[in-house]
Amino acid sequence: MLYDLFLLVAVLMLATVPFVIARGGELVEPADNALYQLTLFAVIFAYFVGYWSWRGRTLGMQSWGLQLETPDGKLPRVGTNCLRFAAALVSFAPAGLGFWWQLWDPERLAWHDRLSRTRLKYYPRGKG
Repeated sequence: MLYDLFLLVAVLMLATVPFVIARGGELVEPADNALYQLTLFAVIFAYFVGYWSWRGRTLGMQSWGLQLETPDGKLPRVGTNCLRFAAALVSFAPAGLGFWWQLWDPERLAWHDRLSRTRLKYYPRGKG
């Protein structure tokens, strides 16, 4: 997740540029700008859902050999990935409890994996 965070920060900075230009170089206050908030959310949504749908993994997941799959080993569809994204927000909300849950889950699934019927599979380098 840390790798994806670094990538997302860079992409979000690029998405901020038009808003800074529109304000004549002034600071953009997210709390005062609903369009800016929506844009940042859309970028984050597109990053995760886009990569999960296209390759079954984000760039950060690829670095660790992780692949998102359905129980039958296929790439999840866009609708499933949208559900996973929304459920991941819920997993993250209570201090990340939904993510920590996989430490105790018998199948090592986080809340959002259970809700979307997906799972992360580890593929050693050069496979998958």
